[in-house]
Amino acid sequence: MTLNRMLVIGNVGSDPEMRYTSGGKSVTSFSVATSENYTKGNGEKVEETVWFKVTCWDKLAETVNQYVHKGMLLYVEGHIELDEWQGQDGENRSRMAITATRVLCLSKRDNTRESSKPAPPPPDDDDLPWT
Repeated sequence: MTLNRMLVIGNVGSDPEMRYTSGGKSVTSFSVATSENYTKGNGEKVEETVWFKVTCWDKLAETVNQYVHKGMLLYVEGHIELDEWQGQDGENRSRMAITATRVLCLSKRDNTRESSKPAPPPPDDDDLPWT
């Protein structure tokens, strides 16, 4: 038996982009950044940021596209994959990618945001619109 499960809490890097497959399935992609701050033994402060590409499918894709926007704090759960490709410069590239099965909004309502998307409903234990 194997388990491939990733849990990430991070900030959305850009507004999600939704598209449709040739078969009519909705798919939404966005990026999430996690950061860790620490101090080295020599007193130097370090901030490390890791970016994840997140992909959502079907109803979750439509919900994320409707409510998620840049800067929001999200909990993302799903399985992890390694995307590998060759850049235009010929160098090999890779990044961690998550196919989400659950997305929860952890941000409070923000009426001053730049996105034109409607404010997300507050999470409710009995009716989670994000799952």
